Amino acid sequence: MPDEAQSNGQEEGSAPAAAQAPPAQDLRELVEREYAGTILEQSAYKDMADEATLVVRLDALPQVGSLLRDHPSARFRLLSDLTAAHFPAEERPFHVVYHLYSFDHNRRLRLKVKAHEGEQVPSVVSVWSGANWMEREVFDLFGVSFKGHPDLRRILLPEDWGSHPLRKDYPLEGRGERVYTKPRRKEYGE
Repeated sequence: MPDEAQSNGQEEGSAPAAAQAPPAQDLRELVEREYAGTILEQSAYKDMADEATLVVRLDALPQVGSLLRDHPSARFRLLSDLTAAHFPAEERPFHVVYHLYSFDHNRRLRLKVKAHEGEQVPSVVSVWSGANWMEREVFDLFGVSFKGHPDLRRILLPEDWGSHPLRKDYPLEGRGERVYTKPRRKEYGE
């Protein structure tokens, strides 16, 4: 009869595995030391534990971004992507997501902020200059406004376009676009 330690996947005489720290715990502690109370959530996918997500308070975004860009233990100097998602049923339906990369540490991090309809998200163009056009794209397609952006205007759609096509409440056939109808194929004998 196998003994209990072996049936649990442990060898006899070995100590149980030590509890592993949550992904990006070191970054969370770094941010919390400088700006207490700014991290609202921390998560990671099981299969990508090295790519953690930190949800940050909206008003603290530029300060947290600057800290993560400049601190020697972080050095997230590349904003590789900035996008958004719309969840109409949530209290704060707009989630703006910042994908960061550190060349010095070969590490990725996602920062996320959540905003109400009509609430302005602080611009991070002063932190990562590449955010300029990315913020304009989010503004154009989701309607999220960025406070302090140097040139916030539409980038893909005409200025007089009435809505924002990547919102979940946008009509499937759009507003004013052509509705595509598949051409009917001629059959033999017609």
